[in-house]
Amino acid sequence: MSDLAVDWRVKLGNKTDYGIGSIGCGGIVQYAHMPAYRKAGFRVVGVYDIKRETATAVAAENNVQTVYASVQELLADPRVEIVDIAVPPWEQRDIVRQVAAAGKHMLCQKPLSDRFSEAVEIVEMAESAGVKQAVNQQMRFDAGMAASREIIQRGLIGRPTDAQIQVSCQTPWHMWPWLASAPGLEVMYHSIHYLDSMRSLFGNPQWVTSRHSRYPEQGAVQGETKTITVLDYANGLQALISVNHYNLHGETFATFRFLGTEGAIEGTIGLLYDYPNGRADTLNWRQKGQEPVPVELDELWIPDAFIGPMASLMQAIKTDGIPATGSRDNLDTLRVVHAAYRSAAEQRSVRPEEVQ
Repeated sequence: MSDLAVDWRVKLGNKTDYGIGSIGCGGIVQYAHMPAYRKAGFRVVGVYDIKRETATAVAAENNVQTVYASVQELLADPRVEIVDIAVPPWEQRDIVRQVAAAGKHMLCQKPLSDRFSEAVEIVEMAESAGVKQAVNQQMRFDAGMAASREIIQRGLIGRPTDAQIQVSCQTPWHMWPWLASAPGLEVMYHSIHYLDSMRSLFGNPQWVTSRHSRYPEQGAVQGETKTITVLDYANGLQALISVNHYNLHGETFATFRFLGTEGAIEGTIGLLYDYPNGRADTLNWRQKGQEPVPVELDELWIPDAFIGPMASLMQAIKTDGIPATGSRDNLDTLRVVHAAYRSAAEQRSVRPEEVQ
């Protein structure tokens, strides 16, 4: 075969005109949320940011009609049916409380919180209010991950036995000044994507073993910036996530490999080769004794994958279902994240269910 037909693109439901109100208009909203929603044809009716001039600029650039003066004004607008929350995690709980009280559905930023107990509160607020709540874990919808998931589910690599995501790059931390003082950095805000993607591909691990380090000249950046995490599964599958954000002198690489009893998937995470501009992922599928078969991928993690969580949330609202990145499920991703920190601190392997 010269190519492999894989249906990896995000699926839109039959109702996509829900009114969206955005709380937060920072960089991720400007170069990811808004371009993605515009491409998908979603309807953003208004925006709010603590810096009104930022919200005004975002509204003007994206032809958004309303700039709200407060969160309360946004929530009082009957046109707003879904609230897109894009704030730092320590601010999210208070906003979720208001959104839930207003009876609005919501897409929360990841991580839900940097404290697990607070993340549980956030989930329970939405459940008590009877509103849908999803988390913006959009890497699940990135082309390389989505195509890999279908190939694995179709049994084309047999029984998965080994999974790897390895990244060595130079990360522009200056794009997120608020992260400089975060005590937990790499796993909480970056590798959380890889951990969530591994869960979407293979389910919950039995054990988490993680080691963390810092680059000697990372200056004001306080948290870990080099990590190695191993996930052990009950069926013998092992998953490795290895990340270095201070590759200042070598060539960037960002690769994924999923090996099975009958074949393998090999690819690259295109976004990280020129962040935030990036390039398309690449993916090859191999079977025993055969030449690699390419899967053509022509979309970008940013902004294209950001369509996925919002589209899934809309479908869940329409069908009274559960979003693909529903917040109750996301607690299991956060258990793995916190298990990684506990493993590094206590120098032992940790079961995710220890995190409560």
